[in-house]
Amino acid sequence: MLISTLRPYFTRQFRPLISHAARYYSTTPYENILASNPAPGVTLLTLNRPKSLNALSTPLILDLNAAMREADSDPAVGTIVITGSEKAFAAGADIKEMKHKTFADVYEHSFIENWSEATRVKKPVLAAVNGYALGGGCELAMMADIIYAGEKAVFGQPEIKLGIIPGAGGTQRLTRLIGKSRAMELILTGKTFGAQQALEWGLVSAVFPPEQLVDEAVKTASMIAGNGRLAVQAAKEAVNYGLQVGLDQGLLHERRLFHSLFATEDQKEGMTAFIEKRAAKFKGK
Repeated sequence: MLISTLRPYFTRQFRPLISHAARYYSTTPYENILASNPAPGVTLLTLNRPKSLNALSTPLILDLNAAMREADSDPAVGTIVITGSEKAFAAGADIKEMKHKTFADVYEHSFIENWSEATRVKKPVLAAVNGYALGGGCELAMMADIIYAGEKAVFGQPEIKLGIIPGAGGTQRLTRLIGKSRAMELILTGKTFGAQQALEWGLVSAVFPPEQLVDEAVKTASMIAGNGRLAVQAAKEAVNYGLQVGLDQGLLHERRLFHSLFATEDQKEGMTAFIEKRAAKFKGK
């Protein structure tokens, strides 16, 4: 949740631009994001507040949540990719919006609770992170199921420098993803870290040149979208559920989901196609 305190880092004037990802297709009528379909079965959502380095404001989050719900309910969509610009995925929350809020205001209205709607999407979500992913931007990336990073990506939870702490999952998800000691150091100092460090720590799955990042994310998203939709969603559910419970409970839940897929047409098609040595034609049934 940091934008205003990072001004010294941005020594060059940021020129408004449309992300590399957004050049493919026309946008939908959202005010703060660009929505496109760069490949069959893939929805690409590009955060689009270039003058503020994609600072996460309430209007942007509302747009993003609405676009994700739309993609999640669209039978033609199998996977969602979220990205920003090459300069910034999202450099933090909008500090100007938060500065004058009071405890009563944020508590009564459950401020930023709706930021976590991304975690309730059934379909896989990939985050393609170029540039700054700080504070709320890092938290948003960690809500995704898979994170790809550009070589110049910068991650961090520097909220401590604003007199607050991460409030959209930073203390919880970062700790689970990279371990207590590393997460504690980063959160208490406000230090940032780069793409290669994120890869070594397991926060991201792969690192690419900035100009290739979105294409690579879309390529992976397209591969996922080509698999049976029910099996993909069941696999996502099994992995996420297992992170919240003990091993025995996780194994039981996995087995129940495994068994349930034998009631689907996709299971019959997949196994028949394997035996017949042909590509499966999944229908999501």
